[in-house]
Formats: sequence, structure tokens, C-alpha cells
Amino acid sequence: MHTLYLILLAAGLLTLMSLVAGVMSARLGLSFLLVFLVAGMLVGVDGPGGVRFYDTQLTAWVGNAALAIILLEGGLSTRMATFRAGLKPAFGLATAGVAVTAAIVGAVAMAAMDVDWRYGLLLGAIVSSTDAAAVFSVLRHAGVQLDARVSSTLEVESGLNDPMAVFLTLALIDTIRADAGWAEALWLLARQAGFGTLVGLSAGWAMAWLLRAMHARAPNQGGLMALILLSAGFVVFASAGLVEGSGFLAVYLFGVRVRALADEASRGAAVALDGYAWAAQAGLFLLLGLLVSPHQMVEDAGRTLAVAATLIFVARPVAVALCLAPMRFSAREILFVGWVGLRGAVPIVLALFPLMAQVSGSYRFFNVAFAVVLLSLMLQGTFLSAVARWLRVVVEPNAAAADPVKLQGHLVLDGSLPLADVCHFFQVPLPAQPAASLSEWLGEALIAGADQLVWHGVVFEVLQRDDADIVRVRVTMERRPG
Repeated sequence: MHTLYLILLAAGLLTLMSLVAGVMSARLGLSFLLVFLVAGMLVGVDGPGGVRFYDTQLTAWVGNAALAIILLEGGLSTRMATFRAGLKPAFGLATAGVAVTAAIVGAVAMAAMDVDWRYGLLLGAIVSSTDAAAVFSVLRHAGVQLDARVSSTLEVESGLNDPMAVFLTLALIDTIRADAGWAEALWLLARQAGFGTLVGLSAGWAMAWLLRAMHARAPNQGGLMALILLSAGFVVFASAGLVEGSGFLAVYLFGVRVRALADEASRGAAVALDGYAWAAQAGLFLLLGLLVSPHQMVEDAGRTLAVAATLIFVARPVAVALCLAPMRFSAREILFVGWVGLRGAVPIVLALFPLMAQVSGSYRFFNVAFAVVLLSLMLQGTFLSAVARWLRVVVEPNAAAADPVKLQGHLVLDGSLPLADVCHFFQVPLPAQPAASLSEWLGEALIAGADQLVWHGVVFEVLQRDDADIVRVRVTMERRPG
């Protein structure tokens, strides 16, 4: 038991210190996830901790499970209006955009690392997809309000582009090992996307029906609902994998579908699931930091910088321009989406695949992928807010009004009014996670049993409800002394 206590003490202190440091770093503009990676590296073989950890199989298992939780929470946080707004551009970025990125990075990797085309493209495929954990985390803590189409494109893309990256990685591993041809590779892509979509959407429909039935009988069981959704998410992820579909795609679409069909029932579980997602991110990034060898990254620093610079400043912007220019995105929006190509846990987990397949020189690729992720979080994540303001893609709801509204008495508003319009009219800032309508926002923001909310001096009072929906809201200005 003494050994167990020491392990729990060390693990608890490490996680606690990382979380506190992450909160403080986020206020300074640094990526929250960056802290966990650095903490793992400090504890690892080249850091003061000196812990020797080389279990790639365990890391891959933990990585896949953690990504399933993160994508599930991301899907449940994505409203159907957001999904529809971003689906078309995100689909192009998640397919053709990933392939173009992999090809450009692969060409540079061939020259920089002195490898043949198969190994170069393999490294390009590993780092080709944006990471849901990184994108969801940075967008929610950036402190800026983006245009709805831009933000939805970024979030939906990060949830959809994993199957293409997995397909390219596995196909190139098989090509190196001479186990499969292009026909088998294309069939792999069809299975990954097709079965992943089928399993995710069908399971989402069934779970939404179950949640609605349970919510009608026990409406205040958010913690229980969260556990049910979490266990169901693992079932969906594993089921898709067993039929050789994409578990990443399946669990994300599962979450989106549940949110669309059982919004009220799943809303109570969102807070608990957010906590699970943070725990999954913390554990995964700490474990990935433990696995890496910083001294080997230093040895390949020049080659790594060439690959990372190509990815951030050439491959991603070119892929985004090719995919979004025909869809009438402005030049500023294209540049911004190109900048927010954050890499996170997914490329590092994909870099474990060739390690487990015993591909020659694959540990070198793992270190390069890890370094690319570090640089991406440090540059793209840290300067996201500054770049957004520099490119003027930030939505300023108060910019058009000259004087604040002077309200005498009160107004009665329809709950279906867009929240952005209401906040603009009353000259108050949008919430950090704005809802589509006034009703949705109050439904999420009000404490259970409460009917009144004060937001920056404006009092919102619920007058009429229709089941779970808020129909009418009375708005008055908060009275202040003097």
C-alpha cells in the first residue's frame, strides 16, 4: 500500500500542477495543452524525473480511448446549425485538404530527411490532420468571437478529417511492408468513411430515443446521463473499429446526432462530459510527453524545423486556399483558417502506428511528429487571438452602435430570437459559448429552478415555457443606486 500511496501522490501532484499551470498559461495566451506535453517531457527520461517509459502499445490504447472521449464531447457540443454551416467547407478540408497537406509535407520530408517517397509521404500523412482536442480547446479559450461560418468550419473539420489521415497512414504502412496495393487501399478508405458514418449516425438515433425516454422519467440526472453517453461512446467507437470503420468519425457523428435529436436530455450531461474530456486530454498528453525522447528531437532539429515550417506556412495555407476559395470565403478568412491548422494528439497517436508495425526508422518519425505538434501549439495556438484581430475576422457585436440602449420599463421578447441580435441590441457582450437563440442560451445558463438571469446589467426573466423551450422573456435594465 505504501507504494500505491506514493504513486497516487506523484500522479495527483503532477496532474494538479499541470492543470493549475495550464489555467495560468491560458491567461497568458499559451495553449492549455502545451503545458501537459511539457510536464510529461520533464518527468520523462531526459527530464528531472528520469522516468523511462517506452510502452507504445499502452500509449496507443490510452490515446485512442482518450480521443474517443474528446470527440464525443466535441460532437455533443456541436449544434446542428453549426454542423450544417460548416459541413460543406469542412468536408473538402477533411478529404482533399488532408491529401494536399500530406503530399506537400511528404515532398519536403523526402529531401530534408533523406528518405524515399513512401517514408516521406508517411510522415506527411501522420501530421496531415488537425486535432479535435487542440482546436476545440483553443477556440473555446481564445477570448475572441469568430464569424459563425469560420468557427463552425474549423470545429467540424477537426472532427471529420481523422479518417483520411488514418487511411493514408495505414495505406502507406502497408505499401512499405508490401502487404497491399492501391485497390486494397481505396477499399480501406471506403470502409473507414462508410462504416464509420453508418455506425455513428444509426447509434446516435437509437441513443437519442433512449435519452428522451429516460429524461421524461428522470429529468435531473445529468451525471447518470453523462456516464450512459460515455459508455455508449466507447461502444460506438469499438463497434466501428471492429467492422474496420473509423471509430473517430463514428463517435463524433454519434455525439452530433444525439445533440440534434435529444438536445434537452443531453444538455445536462454536457458539464460532466466536459470534465471527462479534460481528464482524457490531461492523461493523454502527459503520457505522450513521457514517451518522447527530447535529446533525439534535438538531433533532428534542423529537419524537424523544415517539416514544421512547411506544414504551417506552406502546406496548410495552400490546402485551405484550394478548398475554400471556390466557396466564396474571403482572403482574410482563408488566411485565418490556414493559420488555425493546429496539430495535437492525433498526429502523435498516428505516429505510433508505424512503431507498432515495426517500420524501419519509425521512432525517428515519432519524435519529428511530436516536435511538429509542439511547434504548432506554440505558434498557431499562442498567436491565434492576435492573428484573428490582425486579419479582422473577429466579430464585434457592439461595433455598429453609437450609444447604449436606454430602456424605460421592460420589453417582452420571443425566445426564438437570435442571441447575437439580442446582445447587439442591448449592447452587452456575447457569452463565451454563445447559443443560437435566446431560449437556448437561457436554458443552458439558468441554474436549475431559476427563472431570472442578470447579464452585464440586463435582467432576463422567463415568462412562459413550453415543455423544455422558453417561449417568452421579459427584459429590464438592472437598477443601480444613484
